[in-house]
Amino acid sequence: MTGAETLDVARDAIWTIVLVSSPLMVVGLVVGVVVSLFQALTQIQEQTLVFVPKIIAIFVTLLLGLPFMADALHQHMMRISSRIIGG
Repeated sequence: MTGAETLDVARDAIWTIVLVSSPLMVVGLVVGVVVSLFQALTQIQEQTLVFVPKIIAIFVTLLLGLPFMADALHQHMMRISSRIIGG
């Protein structure tokens, strides 16, 4: 495997990681901002208030996005396997 092929595999892996993890990160960010705005508006400064809604939202997003994530990881594995088979 040449250096260019190694960089191509690494770039593909990083892109797959970004593609798979971005829905969860975006939902966590949005829920965190919404809860922070709620805390600022009501002046409730409870530190643990952010965690429960964020965990629930990320869990629901994970359940809804699991088929997409599994398909993206499967496609990545097929690309890696075809490179291995192809030599």
